[in-house]
Amino acid sequence: MQDVSGRKDAFISGILSGLIDEMQYSVISNNLFVNGLLESLTVHLLRQYADTRAKIKLRSTLLPTWKLRRVLDHMEAHLAAPFDLDSLAALCGMSRFHFSRSFRTTTGQTPSGWFMQRRVQKASEMLRKTNVPIIEIALEIGYESPSHFAQVFRRVTGVSPRGYRKM
Repeated sequence: MQDVSGRKDAFISGILSGLIDEMQYSVISNNLFVNGLLESLTVHLLRQYADTRAKIKLRSTLLPTWKLRRVLDHMEAHLAAPFDLDSLAALCGMSRFHFSRSFRTTTGQTPSGWFMQRRVQKASEMLRKTNVPIIEIALEIGYESPSHFAQVFRRVTGVSPRGYRKM
């Protein structure tokens, strides 16, 4: 609802005056009359001051939690496979465009950006915890070219895989 506290609204003033009069001066207030005034007030407030478009639009562009979880689990399980936007959208029963927009609105990242970020996180863990050669790490997380892996890793972390391992 918009803030209406500083506005003068004759309709609201009239209804509130009617409610006050009914409740103060009637020995037995008429519930039907009071409910009618309250419903009129509610309808007026919604018609005049509700900002329904923004909330409906925001809700409709968010990816439901169960769909997001399904997609994230799928991407996590298939980090070594090529990124496939069509299969992710199909998991949610959505078009590519609508899925991408909803994913980005929900997570703040594009689906491919999240996928790339997660691959780099996994590579970082492997570089820290194992002595597996960098080329094998690249292949294990889905990069066919060690130079492409190094380029992506550097873009995300700011250092090369070799430099990261030395740190």
